[in-house]
Amino acid sequence: MADKEAVRKKLLHIAPGGGRAYDMGGMRSVFYADEAETAAEYSISEWHLAPKTPGSSPHSHDHEDDIFYVLEGVTTFYLDGARQDAAAGSFIRVPAGVTHDFENLSDEPTRFLNIFIPGGFERDMPAIVDWFAKNSADKG
Repeated sequence: MADKEAVRKKLLHIAPGGGRAYDMGGMRSVFYADEAETAAEYSISEWHLAPKTPGSSPHSHDHEDDIFYVLEGVTTFYLDGARQDAAAGSFIRVPAGVTHDFENLSDEPTRFLNIFIPGGFERDMPAIVDWFAKNSADKG
């Protein structure tokens, strides 16, 4: 337990342009803090969606909450079957088990912060990037 406590007490500073980036066509995520930096308690990432870009596709998480804070533009969320446009400054908490998705239906870019509790989501990112690359190649 001492190792987990040491991780939790360590300061973390990510300079502009830092983090671990994942490109998925018109969508890009940058992870600033995840399992290694938070003792798997949460992960924090920033997501960018180009205009008219679909998101992840409807999904839910069995044991994790997804928190979104829109930084720029308008992100369209699908929350338990209902569409919700969220402008910059909007906060959305999606509890575990709720089906959700996001996309950018607008003509302007959108950007949001995502906090995933508990952490570990970043482990899935290489497979997600591969899925987007294969599906984009199939459409091109």
